[in-house]
Amino acid sequence: VQLQAFGEVLVQAGDFLRLPCVVSGYTASPYALGWFRQATGQEREFVGGIAWTGGFTKYADSVKGRITISRDAAKNTLYLQIDSLKPEDTAVYYCAAQMRWGRIEVQDRLYEHWGQGTQVTVSS
Repeated sequence: VQLQAFGEVLVQAGDFLRLPCVVSGYTASPYALGWFRQATGQEREFVGGIAWTGGFTKYADSVKGRITISRDAAKNTLYLQIDSLKPEDTAVYYCAAQMRWGRIEVQDRLYEHWGQGTQVTVSS
């Protein structure tokens, strides 16, 4: 499974952004796709995930209410939308694929495939 994220994003506080991640190269479908983020000097944290079928999602409490994760099956693209951006949302954002079945996992070690990361900087 290959995941391709894009570039670097600079936005202002209060704006919204929508990050894409193209998923390709799979012979077996992932169980879920997830988004993680890592701020400078901090551990990588789960932001949210979506089942491959798109039937259900799971969001971290820290961002619940401000984010929406979706998947366009026709375009093989995963999306992360964050509304009402805050400077503390500044981080490198990663998309990832979870192959094991069961539930959407929040631990990054349980995701087998990763995109290269997108730097998101939110200015105040």
